Amino acid sequence: MPKNAQPVTSSAWHNRDEAFTNVAEGIKVAAEQLSKAKAIAQYRQKVEKFASDGDGDISSGELKILKRLEINLGLIDLEASAVQKEVLKPYKIRKQHIDDYRELFIDFVAQHRYPLDDRAKKELNKLQREYELKDEDVVEAKLFTENLGDGVVLEIVPIRGGKFLMGSPENEPERYSDESPQHLVTIQPFFMGRYPVTQSQWAVVAGLKKINIELNPEPSYFKGANRPVEQVSWDDAIEFCARLSNKTGKTYRLPSEAEWEYACRAGTTTPFYFGETITTDLANYNGNYTYGAGSKGEYRQQTTDVGKFSPNPFALFDMHGNIWEWCQDNWHENYNKAPADGSPWMSDNDNRLLRGGSWGTDPRNCRSAYRGCDARDARGSRVGFRVVLVRGRT
Repeated sequence: MPKNAQPVTSSAWHNRDEAFTNVAEGIKVAAEQLSKAKAIAQYRQKVEKFASDGDGDISSGELKILKRLEINLGLIDLEASAVQKEVLKPYKIRKQHIDDYRELFIDFVAQHRYPLDDRAKKELNKLQREYELKDEDVVEAKLFTENLGDGVVLEIVPIRGGKFLMGSPENEPERYSDESPQHLVTIQPFFMGRYPVTQSQWAVVAGLKKINIELNPEPSYFKGANRPVEQVSWDDAIEFCARLSNKTGKTYRLPSEAEWEYACRAGTTTPFYFGETITTDLANYNGNYTYGAGSKGEYRQQTTDVGKFSPNPFALFDMHGNIWEWCQDNWHENYNKAPADGSPWMSDNDNRLLRGGSWGTDPRNCRSAYRGCDARDARGSRVGFRVVLVRGRT
């Protein structure tokens, strides 16, 4: 536009050439502004996509892509940073709200109010409404992480207390007699590792101060930071728990056999938490063998990254297959006189319980009720563990 919005023919202009030059400059500025707006809109679209894909987290690779796009579009750092800040702001607010909810939830747990009493539930529901958190946000909030250092965290899942029938019914296909007699067990609330302990988690904790025995920081045969650690003995797992407890000031230990089966079943009574049979689309085991009406599948012949398959109703991964998991208990030939309170069943023999099956196990031995065992000092590429965090009993 001409200056002062005066028409070119206006008497305000004494030099028409100057007037037309002013118009041209105005058009040029408007065009530049429009081009800049389009560039910012294009940049914003890419930022929004990356933010959506990563739930508010933009990876280092995506940041490099954005930097190149910024240069190509002729934007300056200040403009690009402003767009990123604006796009990511609602994600950061949501995460802060989830963190607030999580902190309150953990406070209630620390006060021995889990399972939650009515007052605690009311407080949490109030916070959920105030922050407009979705139900899935609340589920996420109840998963909390233990920061191990070096960018490695341990995800912990709350397991509500309850009663269940431990062992297998006599009509369960391919069962073993040591899974009898079925008996009612009462489990107190506890927390369990969402995944088996990974090699990255093991390496960090193995570097902590020794409590009783030395630990090999890289014991696994199948290498991978997110694969489960293996070739660790029961004593190694106990040392891991001791070092982790010492670092955090909390009580970490192996699950009792009863806690493990309760957590695996997650309220189910079928041979597997996902039903009457198992397939290699659901778990990592020896797919050359079948169970029930299931069909043969893939035999991977190695561990897979934890969390590759769907979790059970308690949000726990890899409870069937991938890696055997040590439990606290000594081996007993059956459940006669087994504890009914979920505590570990100890004796003076050196064999310790293993649960869950592994990548090399046939499906029969991956059932929720199947009981394995080995010497406490045994190590192998099929054996690992996961931890529990508890109140009271150590």
